[in-house]
Amino acid sequence: MKTPSSAPAVRSAPPFPRWAPWLFAAPWLLVFGTFVAWPLVRSLMLSFMQTFGPGTTTYVGWDNFRYLFHDPLFYRALWNTFLFTLGSVFIQLPIALALALLLNRPTLRGRSVYRLLFFLPSLVGLVFAGVLVAIMFEKRTGLVDAGLHAVFTRWDPDFPWLEQYVMPSLIIAGVWLYAGFNMVYFLAALQHVSSELLDAAAIDGAGPWQRFWHVTLPEIRPVAGLVVLLSVAGSFQLFELPYIMFNTTGNPAGPDNSALTVVMYLYQMGFMSGDLGYASAIGWVLAVLLMGLAALQRWLARREEY
Repeated sequence: MKTPSSAPAVRSAPPFPRWAPWLFAAPWLLVFGTFVAWPLVRSLMLSFMQTFGPGTTTYVGWDNFRYLFHDPLFYRALWNTFLFTLGSVFIQLPIALALALLLNRPTLRGRSVYRLLFFLPSLVGLVFAGVLVAIMFEKRTGLVDAGLHAVFTRWDPDFPWLEQYVMPSLIIAGVWLYAGFNMVYFLAALQHVSSELLDAAAIDGAGPWQRFWHVTLPEIRPVAGLVVLLSVAGSFQLFELPYIMFNTTGNPAGPDNSALTVVMYLYQMGFMSGDLGYASAIGWVLAVLLMGLAALQRWLARREEY
């Protein structure tokens, strides 16, 4: 019998050189540095300069930020963006949750077909969707006015959606485009709610609303918080939809700049006026605002956990 001391010695593999991890990470670091890190640093530098096209720059210090906080157009864009965000959170997301609750019912026939139909608008490109929505909201010939007039004969077929009701038309378009997308998140969360908890609540006499409020909603709260955060971040970056929708009215920002968003104002300053420095200042203010909202959401989520 062989003793443990007579067993052949296992040769340890030679250690990797210290530069090996950097070699494997080099492609990602190169792409990240070229397309993320350097543009961020450059934009921060530009925010302290005034530019007249790409070839002429003048250092102005904090003047861009001082002017920004006294710029009425910036506050108009910020207010419009805030209104659209409120519509996304308090109108679009409840509709997405209601659709998810409907499609989560096992007795509903054709659930897969309904899921596809509700999710299809989010697969359409934003440029095409903007053109399509603009046609739908046209007076008299548009699908919205024509359909409402067919159902309600007193409805004015010349109702001026794109001229006088800019924000409601934007919010309705956002619901059509993104409610199905957010529905997928809610549906995935609902499918992981314990049926045993729901059955126990029903046995204890809890009604449908009580089961939803005290069982379902706490179970899906982490996913709901994520969806709210994504919706807020996406709403504050709104650009393509209003730009295409109201381009036919003669002003991409809508009548009286009522569809002007923060990112659209950034685009106008940077690429139409040529002041990349002021546009960079707008971008950094927007970035700080989004980081603050994300930090607030995380703080509220942790507070609810405890």
